[in-house]
Amino acid sequence: MSGDRHPLMYNKGGQDDGLYGATSERDTLDTMSTESVELKGVKHSEDYENPAFAHSQESIAKSDVEAGNGHTIKNHAYEDVTPEKVGPNVVDAGMVSTPIAGDGDTPQTDGDNEFEDLEEEPPNGFYRGIAAIQESFQAAYRQSGHIFWWVIYALFLLGYLVYFSYAMYYRFGDEGSVRLLVITIITVVLVALTIVMSVLGNNVDQVGEALAKFGETRAWNVIKIVLCVLLLVALVVYIVVEVAIPNPYNLVSITGMLVYIILLFVFSSNPARVKWQPVIWGMALQFIFALLILRTSWGYQAFKWLGDRVTEFLAHSDAGAGFVFGFDTYEHHFFAFKVLPVVVFFSTAISVLYYLGVMQVVIRKVAWVMQVSMGTTAAESLNAAGNIFIGQTEAPLMIRPLLPNMTKSEMHAVMTGGFATIAGSVLAAYILFGVPANHLLSASVMSAPAALAMAKLFYPETKKSKTTAAAVSAMERPPERNIIEAASSGASSSIKLVANIAANLIAFLALLEFVNATLKWCGHRVGLEPPLYPELTFQLICSYLWWPFAFVMGTDAQDCRKVAELIGVKTFLNEFVAYDYLGKLIKNKEIFQNYTSHNYTEPPEYIFDDIFLPATNQTLVGGFLTPRSEVIATYALCGFANLGSIGIQLGGLGAMAPSRKSDMAKIVVRAMIAGNVACFLTACIAGLLYTEDTIV
Repeated sequence: MSGDRHPLMYNKGGQDDGLYGATSERDTLDTMSTESVELKGVKHSEDYENPAFAHSQESIAKSDVEAGNGHTIKNHAYEDVTPEKVGPNVVDAGMVSTPIAGDGDTPQTDGDNEFEDLEEEPPNGFYRGIAAIQESFQAAYRQSGHIFWWVIYALFLLGYLVYFSYAMYYRFGDEGSVRLLVITIITVVLVALTIVMSVLGNNVDQVGEALAKFGETRAWNVIKIVLCVLLLVALVVYIVVEVAIPNPYNLVSITGMLVYIILLFVFSSNPARVKWQPVIWGMALQFIFALLILRTSWGYQAFKWLGDRVTEFLAHSDAGAGFVFGFDTYEHHFFAFKVLPVVVFFSTAISVLYYLGVMQVVIRKVAWVMQVSMGTTAAESLNAAGNIFIGQTEAPLMIRPLLPNMTKSEMHAVMTGGFATIAGSVLAAYILFGVPANHLLSASVMSAPAALAMAKLFYPETKKSKTTAAAVSAMERPPERNIIEAASSGASSSIKLVANIAANLIAFLALLEFVNATLKWCGHRVGLEPPLYPELTFQLICSYLWWPFAFVMGTDAQDCRKVAELIGVKTFLNEFVAYDYLGKLIKNKEIFQNYTSHNYTEPPEYIFDDIFLPATNQTLVGGFLTPRSEVIATYALCGFANLGSIGIQLGGLGAMAPSRKSDMAKIVVRAMIAGNVACFLTACIAGLLYTEDTIV
């Protein structure tokens, strides 16, 4: 290992000719495949939910052409899949490699090379001695630099062990000690996995290949059938005992799940070719996550603790916002000076985590779980896992070289994953709206397998995939040279994201106000006005149009119109407006509970959906939701599936694979519908497992 290499490394996988074209490039990759590379991150494009990355669309398109990925493909000669089986390529869960040859990234050169050297005067003896000592040190470092760094790491580890041991001895049992323990355990596990995979990478590959071959045998098919039957019986017993008997209304959510699955199956592009393994396992993973979060005290407390820590972490953005906008007045303009700075801060954090390689490790482990259980291809699984943490145009950058050669079903799965999830940076803003952080986090995780499940149901695979696990192992490294540059890059690249959020909110809220004013005017012409009737608005229309969808999710009957209104606003406008409205309803509930706890003599007055509090002279516009409805609405809204995101996806993915723009345009509406249904299914499972003990 050379002196300037980091000791925590992964081996790099090779590529094939079918993906990258030129033989010379393949030879270059084969030569590079024996090297070790640093665990680094992914450089992403700036787009709507771009938290920390700065590739321009123009440079992406250019790099595709240079890498052989932008060539025109007029006829994708995919081989038909036999109806019996589609064999997935198992992705290596622990390999991260350098970018492919010709990835379009311009090498950063030393700026000093552009200048002529000054005329050097002959040094005296003192300076010659200093130079000789310096050169000897440099030569020793080049020869044994790795030993120097291992000594530094060993001293750092020893110092941390001393600190950790004394901290646990000095004070244990409070939240701070638990936090230190959790962080230490996670760090040790990640470092151990990194070292093991770097040393035993080839052996792990061989085990994976053996398991893949066993998965094609008849014995494994029998084992799968037996396991599925046992799991189904256990599921039925659990639902009857734990759900149906104590909370019979929760069974309405099962109706919703069946309705959504049947609708997507009936309107599937090829119902006869639907493979049910990804559908069933995708929903099973959803159910497992929901079971841990909503039905186990330790699972709920773990996610609540994680949500509280995220909220606490994001609160540090107040220091920067207060300094720039004034500590005494910045909260007076809550969204502009309180919410948007959080996006900048979180974008910086994500960029640093990518530079350190943390995000890549986490994403790959989640992708491996989904691929092995659901049977989806490596590229689909990796993209779905990435969507948990990053946005709909950043996650596909991890598989950018594969996009031009993807089947339509794979492309549909990639787009559905973007529509069904949200980016971590905007999640921070939703938390500040008052939406429960723990449910937002769990919704982001649960919707990833649901997106793959609904994508394969609505647009099943009929061709053999050309994407290979070796090709997927090539993840681009970030161009930043140190952590300071990574932080600065993340902050700078958030400028466009913040501007897009602010501009979209101004535009859509103004448009909504205009539409509502027009509808109210039309309604007044025919007598639709208070106090006899509610005013005709866009929200009122949505509340009736989406009422059946809200009801079958398990929403309380009195809240169905309000939840339906939220779903309509999210679909036709965007999720920011919908979560803003949901946050106001949650705040209304707190105000109402505070009002009733004071035992005022004047009772609340209900005026359609609004609630007037006479004693405090307050009007709670829209009223509030029950805890069950709040939870279901939180899960149902957790995705980018709206009309505006269609343009965002076509623009982002089209720049990565220009030759597939026509195919993307044909399937993007289907993907948006599948993404919405994935969110609805997540809400159904949350409604199925909801109990009164679930704290929002």
